[in-house]
Amino acid sequence: MIIALDAMGGDFAPATTVEGAIGALSEDRDISLVLVGDEPAIRVELEKKKYSGSQITIKHASQVVEMDDSPLTAIRRKKDSSIKIAIDLVKSGSADAIVSMGNSGVVMATALLVLGKLPGVERPAIAAVMPSLRDHFVLIDAGANVDCKPVHLHQFAVMGKAYARYIFNIDNPKIGLLGIGEEDAKGNELTRESFKLLKSSDMSFIGNIEGKDVFEGEADVVVCDGFVGNIALKIAEGLAETMSKMLKREILDRSTGKLGAFFLKDALKSFKKKTDYTEYGGAPLLGLSSPCIMGHGRSTAKAIKNAIMVAGTFHSKGILNIISKEINEGITRRARVAVEE
Repeated sequence: MIIALDAMGGDFAPATTVEGAIGALSEDRDISLVLVGDEPAIRVELEKKKYSGSQITIKHASQVVEMDDSPLTAIRRKKDSSIKIAIDLVKSGSADAIVSMGNSGVVMATALLVLGKLPGVERPAIAAVMPSLRDHFVLIDAGANVDCKPVHLHQFAVMGKAYARYIFNIDNPKIGLLGIGEEDAKGNELTRESFKLLKSSDMSFIGNIEGKDVFEGEADVVVCDGFVGNIALKIAEGLAETMSKMLKREILDRSTGKLGAFFLKDALKSFKKKTDYTEYGGAPLLGLSSPCIMGHGRSTAKAIKNAIMVAGTFHSKGILNIISKEINEGITRRARVAVEE
């Protein structure tokens, strides 16, 4: 399995991307990586890490997409960027998946333009994994689509269900629709109409779910449009980091704090691990014709390593074929229901 890694993507690239790449290879020897970017800079980092293996090759790219570049500008003026070249490798069949911690808007736009969508998919969506009291859940869409129609949210649910089932081995994932109240009639036109579609589907739909309840773990997949999803994701990540800092400060501010911290060490470590985004690596853009994993610009080497592992699992389990099959079965089912009505 060959994964194209945008070696220039992220706030601390290429140091973190190279370190993350080497970390991933130490865990999975079936993966090979193509590091795409400034070749001299990448070689310097490989030398620093004393890497001399054969699982890494380099593909030079003369341009770098900055975080403030617009998708239109990057696509038009940076045709030799590390993002574009990495995606081209997947398109040509030279790589099986792409991983990037770079400008997410540019990654999404370029991947959609070059790779295209799976048959039947109207809108690709970002599937972010988030912690819950029971384990974790999939939030979809986490930022790819600002304006959506009910049919899009229905497809997000189908794709999220496939991801939760085959990546996290949940037999029959429960689907929840993120809204402002549990009652069927609550919400705006989008959520009310989406509710009807999801309720009439053959998925295990548990109804509307409020923001305060998503972390309880009742739903394995939480569906929303990308505007709401991205805000929810960013608030949750910020809150997790703030709570960790507050908890640490409150413990250490007390006279017995150091002693308490000693006894709570394992619990605090477990809490941090469960709420740390680096543990989940990156989020796949579901609905594309090839695996595309995106991550935070501030990703650490650990996050990059885990994003590469996500890409490997995504490809090896054939998630694309599963999503395509279930999307088209859903289209056929909706058409049959429409005729019957």
